[in-house]
Amino acid sequence: MNIYEVIKRPLVTEKVVTDQALTNTVAFEVDTRANKLQIKKAVEDAWKVNVTDVRTMVVRGKTKRFGSMLGKRKNWKKAYVTLKEGDKIDLFTA
Repeated sequence: MNIYEVIKRPLVTEKVVTDQALTNTVAFEVDTRANKLQIKKAVEDAWKVNVTDVRTMVVRGKTKRFGSMLGKRKNWKKAYVTLKEGDKIDLFTA
């Protein structure tokens, strides 16, 4: 997998922005098949930063109702990436 297949999109929520300011941690939606080493390498290659820790979790899809039918959203994987002190990823600039 290349870096564009591993990292799908950055997650920008209130919790993630607070974590980024306090603990230098950034969150991404990643491919469900990607492991921690692949995620670390992809972030380091894409943004030229040093990664100290990667934590992953699988977010289970919710069961939703579509009229009289029951459906389920797909499961997806989230990764919290902690950066080395002094490194920074700015997601809002071009």
